[in-house]
Amino acid sequence: MEQVLARLRAAAEATRLRLLAICAECELTVSEITQIIGQSQPRVSRHLKLLCEAGLLVRFREGTWVFYRTPHNSAGADLVRPILDLLPMDDETLSLDRARLDQVKVQREQIATEYFRANAKDWDRIRSLHVDEAVVEKALLDAVGNLAGGRILDVGTGTGRILELLGRTAEEGVGVDMSREMLAVARARLQRADLSNCLVRQADMYQLPYPGGMFDIVILHQVLHFAEKPEAAIDEASRVLAPGGRLVVVDFASHDREELREEHAHRRLGFDDTAISTWFRACELAPDDVISLPGKPLTVRIWSARADMETAKQKTHKAAE
Repeated sequence: MEQVLARLRAAAEATRLRLLAICAECELTVSEITQIIGQSQPRVSRHLKLLCEAGLLVRFREGTWVFYRTPHNSAGADLVRPILDLLPMDDETLSLDRARLDQVKVQREQIATEYFRANAKDWDRIRSLHVDEAVVEKALLDAVGNLAGGRILDVGTGTGRILELLGRTAEEGVGVDMSREMLAVARARLQRADLSNCLVRQADMYQLPYPGGMFDIVILHQVLHFAEKPEAAIDEASRVLAPGGRLVVVDFASHDREELREEHAHRRLGFDDTAISTWFRACELAPDDVISLPGKPLTVRIWSARADMETAKQKTHKAAE
């Protein structure tokens, strides 16, 4: 009861209610929040600190930036939505906040579009070498099946397209990437698609900042060929799989296009089925049938494997010790 009262006291202030309302829409930096709220950074920071301490906001760092948003899964999350439902939609101050938030979203979109335009030629050149993305995406959707109520982790999320594709039916989608520029692109895509159940974080695929057994589906889409140690990336992805969860790898079959190594930093020229299967089994994952999508000259393959219920439970328990 005391925790509930503490959270209610933390929310019971006009500025903090405004902060909850805008941070429920998307994740925001302190500078973006001050731009929307129209108050000084020290004052905003004090309010943010109180809301975070009460569990009504979550805070995470991305390089030198710090983002805030309302939580998805916690005791605080259960309280935020009922509080926000009580706020009048026609309130003049809240309406002004929403208008300024829309301006922030437009600015983000412009930054993401500029970055994407500057790099689009390289991505388009690689896409031209393999089967159409629409074919790959349909095969991926068929492979993962029904995601209703599930939690997705997209490792190396890039532009956020996989979260956009799979996130609508999932309970929650998380994308991780080391590139802040790509995270900006992904955030803009998710906000454009109105996917408030999805978020992105800066993280290393070899050291995912999540406890074992957290996700029902983990996807590495066109990421593994950049990895110095692909087997280590698969091992770390398997660690966060829930019992019965599935790891899905979408990447190129073995090929001889050396220019991709020189021009686009590909560490591996694709993979053969035996290597992927061996890495799956080393993580105690049971491989599924391989899906092959021939292209000219590159073939895309979808490898997937399932975490055994008992083995995954043991991994989760061991990681928690």
